[in-house]
Amino acid sequence: MLLKTFGWSFAITVIGLVAAWFYGGWEAFGVVAILSVLEISLSFDNAVVNAGILKKMSAFWQKIFLTIGVIIAVFGMRLVFPVVIVAITASLNPVDAIDLSFNDPDRYKELVTDAHPAIAAFGGMFLLMIFLDFIFEDRDIQWLRWIERPLAKLGKVDMLSVCIALIVLLISAMTVATHAHQHGGGHVDKAETVLLSGIAGLITYLIVGGLSGYFEDKLEEEEEREHEAEEEAKRSGKKISAVALSGKAAFFMFLYLEVLDASFSFDGVIGAFAITNEIVLMALGLGIGAMYVRSLTVYLVRQGTLDDYVYLEHGAHYAIGALAAILLITIQYEINEIITGLVGVVLIAWSFWSSVRRNKALEAEEGKTEVTAGV
Repeated sequence: MLLKTFGWSFAITVIGLVAAWFYGGWEAFGVVAILSVLEISLSFDNAVVNAGILKKMSAFWQKIFLTIGVIIAVFGMRLVFPVVIVAITASLNPVDAIDLSFNDPDRYKELVTDAHPAIAAFGGMFLLMIFLDFIFEDRDIQWLRWIERPLAKLGKVDMLSVCIALIVLLISAMTVATHAHQHGGGHVDKAETVLLSGIAGLITYLIVGGLSGYFEDKLEEEEEREHEAEEEAKRSGKKISAVALSGKAAFFMFLYLEVLDASFSFDGVIGAFAITNEIVLMALGLGIGAMYVRSLTVYLVRQGTLDDYVYLEHGAHYAIGALAAILLITIQYEINEIITGLVGVVLIAWSFWSSVRRNKALEAEEGKTEVTAGV
């Protein structure tokens, strides 16, 4: 099971590290290894959240997520995305941006760094909305009840998460504007960039999240029809394709997963520049990490880990909230990538530990009930 799920990840790791060695020797080998670990540590919460969505999809779409989805994640977000950022911010065509990444990596890093406020505002708002919609939802299982119970009551107010997100964005933009004014107004336009990018992130979430929710409902309806069709097929002796029935809904959920992964990858891409300016090494290292995140997602789904450890999803969403806050703070202030990675890992580990304690308590309770019933 483990080898089947992580087999491609192991293979890509070997290929990536060998390619790095041929490209730049042992130094490049070490850089790619570090970047791989960085990506995995920063994106573990991504795997947990993805698993919650992926478990609703068929085995066919899980395979698509591990194949086409990986191509999008590795080549789209880890290779093309930084180039597109540079091309837009520096008013260059993509070919010139790629040439710049190879021949003038310092200038390339400078241009990506200049684009960071826009990236952080967009990604921060998208992730913040995911977190807010989660904590404002009334759910049967609550992890930190003293926080989640009152917030669930507040969540009954329509559009509350959107209002809070806009307030946070406005404060972020005003902070940037105030700082620029106090320092001579050198980057006043930066506040406008933050505001527009943040609104774009919010709109993207509303569109993609809305479509995902709509087609998730459609998926449930189609599953019911699929079940009825299968029963009818058994009676008539005919066969029916399950993939055809749920394909449209699963496709839009797949798109939602890809946008979600893109938002999670912002911090990894930006953090990678603190380690190397070489776009090839960056793509290799982050690509290996992205592959493990996807394999881990499928592993969580197939093992039923989210059902066994019910607080993991909570911990992942709190990690999303922390990452959203970190991204918005980094618009104005620098935060070490180690802190970014550790926050997510600590929250996930805490929720896992809480889940284990809950399971033991339930087992003990069941044991007492059985003893009492036996007496």
